[in-house]
Amino acid sequence: MSSQPLETRRLTLVAATLPMLRAELTHPDEFARLLGAGVAAPWPPPLNDEKSNRWMIRYLEENPDAGGWGLWYYVLREGPNGGPLAIGNGGYKGKPSVDGTVEIGYSIVEAYQRKGLGTESARALIDHAFRDPAVRRVIAETFPDLTPSIRVLERNGFVRIDGGSEPGVIRFELRRV
Repeated sequence: MSSQPLETRRLTLVAATLPMLRAELTHPDEFARLLGAGVAAPWPPPLNDEKSNRWMIRYLEENPDAGGWGLWYYVLREGPNGGPLAIGNGGYKGKPSVDGTVEIGYSIVEAYQRKGLGTESARALIDHAFRDPAVRRVIAETFPDLTPSIRVLERNGFVRIDGGSEPGVIRFELRRV
């Protein structure tokens, strides 16, 4: 799986590296420098925190061959000051499983929500995953009260299925056609 930047109409998705993830925790200026973009405030995006960052650090340390199967930063190419601005993140919860399933997640800082950027970034992740012939389906989970998140999935062709990784979580899938 390639970790080369992914381009959409308005965004560049940049694969997180260990130095970026570590800097994000404690050195915001270094994080911005490594990313090559300003960083929207408040950072991190919703449902991201130190625990999720450390989980991804551990995952990449234990799976140096993971390539693009980790976190990606969403950089708006033309931020309000004309330069690039990190406005969210998301990606995969690891490499595809033996049955060809990969899970995605996504989050946009509040000031940039409801502008289609979540749908656009999720589409880039989906297309990227399906470039790997081993991927048979992409799943995503959200909470039933996160209507905008559900709309992102539905706009990308996902359908709701039974199950969820924990109580109160709903699951969606998109199968390879």
